[in-house]
Amino acid sequence: MQSKLKLYNTLTRRKKLFIPLNSPFVGMYVCGPTVYSDAHLGHARAAITFDLLYRYLLHLGYKVRYVRNITDVGHLEDEVSESGEDKIIKKAIQEKLEPMEIVQKYMNNYHRNMTELNTYEPSIEPRATGHILEQQEFIKVLIKKKFAYEKNGSVYFDILKYIKKYKYGKLSGRKFEFLQSKRQNLKKKEEKKNPSDFALWKKASPNHLMKWQSPWGLGYPGWHLECSTMSLKYLGNVFDIHGGGMDLKFPHHECEMAQSLAKIGKESVRFWIHNNLITINGQKMARSLNNFITLDELFNGTHFLLSKKFSPMTLKFFILLSHYRNTLNFSNDALIAAESGLERLMKALETLNKLKPSPSSTVNVCEIKEKCYDAINDDLNTPVLISHLFEGVKYINSTNDGKERLNLNDIELLKNIFTTFTIDLLGLKPKTLKVTDDLFIDSVIDASLNIRSIIKQDKDWSTSDKIRKELNKIGILIKDRKEGVDWELE
Repeated sequence: MQSKLKLYNTLTRRKKLFIPLNSPFVGMYVCGPTVYSDAHLGHARAAITFDLLYRYLLHLGYKVRYVRNITDVGHLEDEVSESGEDKIIKKAIQEKLEPMEIVQKYMNNYHRNMTELNTYEPSIEPRATGHILEQQEFIKVLIKKKFAYEKNGSVYFDILKYIKKYKYGKLSGRKFEFLQSKRQNLKKKEEKKNPSDFALWKKASPNHLMKWQSPWGLGYPGWHLECSTMSLKYLGNVFDIHGGGMDLKFPHHECEMAQSLAKIGKESVRFWIHNNLITINGQKMARSLNNFITLDELFNGTHFLLSKKFSPMTLKFFILLSHYRNTLNFSNDALIAAESGLERLMKALETLNKLKPSPSSTVNVCEIKEKCYDAINDDLNTPVLISHLFEGVKYINSTNDGKERLNLNDIELLKNIFTTFTIDLLGLKPKTLKVTDDLFIDSVIDASLNIRSIIKQDKDWSTSDKIRKELNKIGILIKDRKEGVDWELE
């Protein structure tokens, strides 16, 4: 299978032709959310980035196993110093719920937002709590190879032992000596051999809500260990792509790389791919800065920084207007501009389907198709791809105005280009619901929601979620709020 796709590898700092290890099979692991709060703009950018890569690999004819995990234990508030509380447990105490109730609640919300953004579901979505035994077996191997040690019921990765054989910091570019000086300033962990050692297994205090029996006593796994364990389990010791946000390069992915290399003796990931971060009006997005925007706030228009609500497709188009490796600055004005551009693109699609062919063409449509493929093959360059699609929009509108001519073959080729790139690859969903009788439509939707409410009371979450997804397919967005259920036409 011949591929022209080039991807930027964070590890090598350069673009390289993507050739799978075992073509036509591709293994791709992407770090999913820690489900302790509602999905936000950062989650959306990562999901959209790797959804595009997944779609394009499938389009090229590869058989892709796309694994995206759910972190439902072990993610501390301060991973660098390993202090603080587990985020899920902290939220469970705040909301007076069981930790697994928190996990289910926010995992459901995350899945709903991903459906609204029209992203494909992964092939496998493993959860950390479902792989406790595998993580313990992973630790046993590291202990046996003397890359880990147990101390007072916790197990730590031995960095000094590791750097005698391998280089630590080559993914993030951080030098070990610099990391040492930084960590020396942290509160010293007496049980560690070295301040830079990180936890593979943590001893649980008596009141810790999530803990499991292990050879080292009651405890819970380290965050970094979860992804190493699940990626190797489902994709093998060496796989093609590992993705995630730029904020995960250090310490998470650096520690993942070290654990896996120590265990199997070779690099497990061939391409490390990272999407960059989102800023809000030029500032880093953070709850402390009061500029943190969840996807529900954006889709409902309830955040004070927004002048109105914006559709999931507007957000998706806005994100795709920037290359995934560039920092993306979010603002209300930028969203309004993206909304206008998306409407122009979708209107051209409608116009295209109504064009009457001429005997001959005055434009070169084949050139647009070639440019679109060149753009997406160049490390998923969506802004350039979209600019070429707008060349097609110009031809469509000029033909509709009688300034240009398109023959039947070129009209069909344009339809193919727009279907392939706009809908199939970028995943931009046109509005398809035609409402002819508002009262009737309202009655049908309300009846469906009443049935869904009864099903939820019986705790049949699977059927409830299926009804929501089926309604979403025809352009009806379901909003589960504290005060009840609401819906709107997309």
